[in-house]
Amino acid sequence: DSPSAPVNVTVRHLKANSAVVSWDVLEDEVVIGFAISQQKKDVRMLRFIQEVNTTTRSCALWDLEEDTEYIVHVQAISIQGQSPASEPVLFKTPREAEKMASKNKDEVTMKEMGRNQQLRTGEVLIIVVVLFMWAGVIALFCRQYDIIKDNEPNNNKEKTKSASETSTPEHQGGGLLRSKI
Repeated sequence: DSPSAPVNVTVRHLKANSAVVSWDVLEDEVVIGFAISQQKKDVRMLRFIQEVNTTTRSCALWDLEEDTEYIVHVQAISIQGQSPASEPVLFKTPREAEKMASKNKDEVTMKEMGRNQQLRTGEVLIIVVVLFMWAGVIALFCRQYDIIKDNEPNNNKEKTKSASETSTPEHQGGGLLRSKI
């Protein structure tokens, strides 16, 4: 027995140049693929899409023309053969201008605003964590640098310190040279 025709055939995600057709098959039938026929309402040309080795229940229709009526049929494919075609589904693609008018680029929905807010919060959190990590790295570097300088065998600090304690450039015997005016 060949499978029954797909049921609940619907067209969704309708855009000016694309759409998605989806369908259901009866529960007890083993289906290994599908075949979709798509044609413009008043034109005899037909596009045929066939997929096997898949349990998918939807297919993207692409390269559609805007503001055009289409008819779609879906057939199920099993090992025994193809089902009869589903009931025809008629749909019309919108104009590109209609789609743009329905949602302006400047229009932002509340859902998108929430998503943007979450993104900003996440970005700020990452920046703060990175700054704290860098501050820690710099503090550790300074600490290690001081330890290395203190343990250096030719420590020039002591030589400079002892020479400056005993004399000044003005007077070699120590102390400042004072003059009476």
